[in-house]
Amino acid sequence: MAKTDFKTDRKDLYAPPPGRFVEVTVPTMTFVAIDGHGDPNTSDDYRHAVEALFAVSFAAKFISKRELNRDYVVGPLEGLWSATDPAAFVLREKSKWSWTVMIRQPDWLSPTMIDQACHSAEKKRLAAAQLVRSLTFEEGRSVQTLHVGSYDEEGPLLDQLHRTYLPAHKLMFNGRHHEVYLNDRRKTDPAKLKTVLRQPVVVIPT
Repeated sequence: MAKTDFKTDRKDLYAPPPGRFVEVTVPTMTFVAIDGHGDPNTSDDYRHAVEALFAVSFAAKFISKRELNRDYVVGPLEGLWSATDPAAFVLREKSKWSWTVMIRQPDWLSPTMIDQACHSAEKKRLAAAQLVRSLTFEEGRSVQTLHVGSYDEEGPLLDQLHRTYLPAHKLMFNGRHHEVYLNDRRKTDPAKLKTVLRQPVVVIPT
């Protein structure tokens, strides 16, 4: 049984050059997701959300193999981030952040199959299992780069994106800041963490 891997199949989305901004067109994708607010490093809600999302995602993978004979690598953890003032990201004021943490699901999984995976996670009595929702959206034109290092060191790169790259290219925000976590931070030296930083954009109207 061949195994699909999102990161290998779409390197343009998951392997941008480090430290250099590039533009991509992000298609419609489906995720399982949980919403929350606050510092992800200290929030029990965030930790419980991640736990529930991986439980649902591995349940969905099992359903796909059993019912469709299609296997795949469970996607990386991703996050959509927002704050009343975008400077909160540059300044790393994490208590002011709102988040949607999520994991991508294959296009071939039906809503019914995703619901089945959610019910499977609920049976495990995970704290956040009942908060999991399906989320489908298209980001379209986006600017992204690869950050290598600790999450707390993203500030200067984001500042460069917000204050230099976007104004120079006459672009503005068109959606929430998006991060894709290519490593498991529990098992990776912070200096070696790889994170895709993505910002949906649109041309500034004249």
